[in-house]
Amino acid sequence: MSRKEFDASRMRRMKRIAARHGLTILTAEKLKVLGTKGGHALRDADYKVIFGNVPQPYSASLDEIEAYLDKLEAGEA
Repeated sequence: MSRKEFDASRMRRMKRIAARHGLTILTAEKLKVLGTKGGHALRDADYKVIFGNVPQPYSASLDEIEAYLDKLEAGEA
């Protein structure tokens, strides 16, 4: 497994990509503190959640956030 495949490395890379597009990656506290079900969301500069809030808050997985950001980088979103 390469270093870029570790979750912490992926998250740092995704945060850099998100910042280039004026976005912030949010992580549910439950995921960090309790290690239980939780997820991620993307917020824009106006503090509006634009991805990961449907069907419930913080419902996007790390893979879904990465796919969304990849589409932004490719100019598809």
